Amino acid sequence: MLKARKIIRIDEEKCNGCGLCADSCAEGAIRIIDGKARLISESFCDGLGACLGKCPQDALSVEERPAPDFDEKAVKQHDAEAEASQPKTTAQFECGCPGSALRMFDREKRTEAPDEFALSDLSHWPVQLKLAPPSAPFLKGADLLICADCVPFAFPDFHARYLRGRAVLVGCPKLDDLDFYRQKLQSIFTEVGPKSILVLRMEVPCCGGLASAVLDARDRATPHLPVEIHTIGIRGKLLRKEISQPPGVAELSQEVEAPRFQ
Repeated sequence: MLKARKIIRIDEEKCNGCGLCADSCAEGAIRIIDGKARLISESFCDGLGACLGKCPQDALSVEERPAPDFDEKAVKQHDAEAEASQPKTTAQFECGCPGSALRMFDREKRTEAPDEFALSDLSHWPVQLKLAPPSAPFLKGADLLICADCVPFAFPDFHARYLRGRAVLVGCPKLDDLDFYRQKLQSIFTEVGPKSILVLRMEVPCCGGLASAVLDARDRATPHLPVEIHTIGIRGKLLRKEISQPPGVAELSQEVEAPRFQ
């Protein structure tokens, strides 16, 4: 007969699958499956609730109910098996999705090739801000590019002008959770210490949220670091350059071309 004990409860209606709880669970009891956090084994959960504060959706709670005892030996065996199954050349994101595995690419030597054979300047994977873990090696000490996901479609020379030599993170401030962005960016800035930060946003008003999230995170994590912000028009023109200096230092801005957005 099972004894009542404390164990994690996951509200799947609230869960958005961000994976922060899985990352914070040292026992590996939580995994993202079909876009939702799930308890893969009750015996893996110690019920202490270390994951609670990591959930931006308030989808986690601790309840007391009949459940198998916490099995530390099974947890260690599971961890050993999981580590042995991981490829040695890539790191796996917390959701376990193969498409989110960390990858760093060797850039091929550039040659004069026809446009249809042009080489990408992307140096790593994944690029989505929601998917890249703060500990990703390609972020450490990098020239960091925080890019609204519409920019590469609008700006015709995105790879050569902006992507080359930078580590990129992409997001949409209108469709995604800005509070999550602020927390995630603060964690990234704190953990990896970027060399520089460049923000690419579109001229549409809602895109200002991306720059705002970056500046809020900068002020909390790396207040000494200036942030450069470039605004791109919907017709692909560079409209404005700004440099947001650390608190107390005068900011600089430059109008490149009159905004076109109506």
